[in-house]
Amino acid sequence: MTVKEIREFLFANRDEGYKAFQSPLIPTVPTERFIGVRTPVLRDLAKRVASSDDVNAFLSDLPHENFEENQLHAFVLSLLKPFDVCIEQVDRFLPYVDNWATCDQLSLKVFKKSRARLIPYVQKWLSSPHVYVVRFAIKVLMDHFLDEGFDPIYPKWVAAVKSKEYYIEMMVAWYFATALAKRYDEVLSYFTEGKLAASVHKKAVRKALESFRVTEAHKAFLRSLTPKEGE
Repeated sequence: MTVKEIREFLFANRDEGYKAFQSPLIPTVPTERFIGVRTPVLRDLAKRVASSDDVNAFLSDLPHENFEENQLHAFVLSLLKPFDVCIEQVDRFLPYVDNWATCDQLSLKVFKKSRARLIPYVQKWLSSPHVYVVRFAIKVLMDHFLDEGFDPIYPKWVAAVKSKEYYIEMMVAWYFATALAKRYDEVLSYFTEGKLAASVHKKAVRKALESFRVTEAHKAFLRSLTPKEGE
């Protein structure tokens, strides 16, 4: 499918009611850049695009004109392999990501089998000036390095991200809330010793208290903690 054909397909599958529902949820993208295409339609289209001879033309057509093309781009990337091909395309796309939804739906299947090769990219992304590149780096550490491949240095990297950007701060909190569920003993000191910004501490604890994966005993202790660092 050519870029023109993809765009025509998207507009042919627009849903104005869905656009009205979706656009307020993603305030960093202007309303006029939404078409209103539902996610299952985009995922089905991604399979067609990924297997098309024109896939590289679409992936190179940056920046995209609308939100749905960015979503489609993320879904196509999730289908790519091998690792070298996928990581090159991800690295190219990330600076153009302009919202939390596209960032968080950029879930790469090939990453699971290539954890060690990811780390240099994660380090680079963490130092990026782009909000959603940093958010993505933290998400990769959360998704792929809290079970197999965990290293105590990784929460240190996340805690070292000092940003007042809402979508970065929320991801740092999400990372540590997930770490409390999976690596409680290894990350508890970040809460007891004031290693996190107070705002991040509060958000992470709130998420942990909502989690079924955190024990009631751990929740009771977390409730007793007071952030040690000022806002």
